Amino acid sequence: MLFAVGATVAAASDSGGSGSSGTSSRAPGRYSPDAGFARDMAVHHQQAVEMSFIVRDRTKDEPVRSLAYDIANTQANQRGMLLGWLDLWGLPKVIADEPPMSWMATSAGGAGGAGGAGGATSDGGAGEPGSHHGHDMGAAKPGALMTGMATKEELAALGAAEGRDAEVLYLQLMTDHHKGGVAMARGCARQCATPAERALAQGMVEAQQSELTLMADMLKQRGAAPRG
Repeated sequence: MLFAVGATVAAASDSGGSGSSGTSSRAPGRYSPDAGFARDMAVHHQQAVEMSFIVRDRTKDEPVRSLAYDIANTQANQRGMLLGWLDLWGLPKVIADEPPMSWMATSAGGAGGAGGAGGATSDGGAGEPGSHHGHDMGAAKPGALMTGMATKEELAALGAAEGRDAEVLYLQLMTDHHKGGVAMARGCARQCATPAERALAQGMVEAQQSELTLMADMLKQRGAAPRG
């Protein structure tokens, strides 16, 4: 697994240059979709891992515990790839003046998209932060950092629940989380310039859509349904 993560990170590094040349001249810009997605999805994934560890301690139900393990393992590894790319690109993991998901608007509606080394993938110009929000993202609920993410109060409720109540709340929270994650990943699949990152994003879309179907069935088995 670690070898696979390393190989994927290396592929992202290699994709920025041509032939055997280095990647510094073609690395994504500070505010590019590539960098913005890596930063935001790393945070988004971290909460999914946290929720999954919480529910594994709150229920003995094996299907839910198995799902939680799979989600935690997958998203922890993907998070490592995203942070590894930022390191390779020499870009910060946190930018104080970058609103969450602002990268989703950087190449929307313009010809200077993320398809090359210029435009939204270079510092300045279309790649700078602004007041834009992701054009296909719903607004984050009050108290949540990004769309789909749980609030501190919801995390506390999950930590206090037990048995079926914990299972249902986890499945509902993770359903919301996956819906937000799918929208973000679709944005990168459209806008990111790095082939390996686009491929990872598309894989997230497909895997999380499958898990959304599974979680809807699991909620139905417990006499519940997704929220909203």
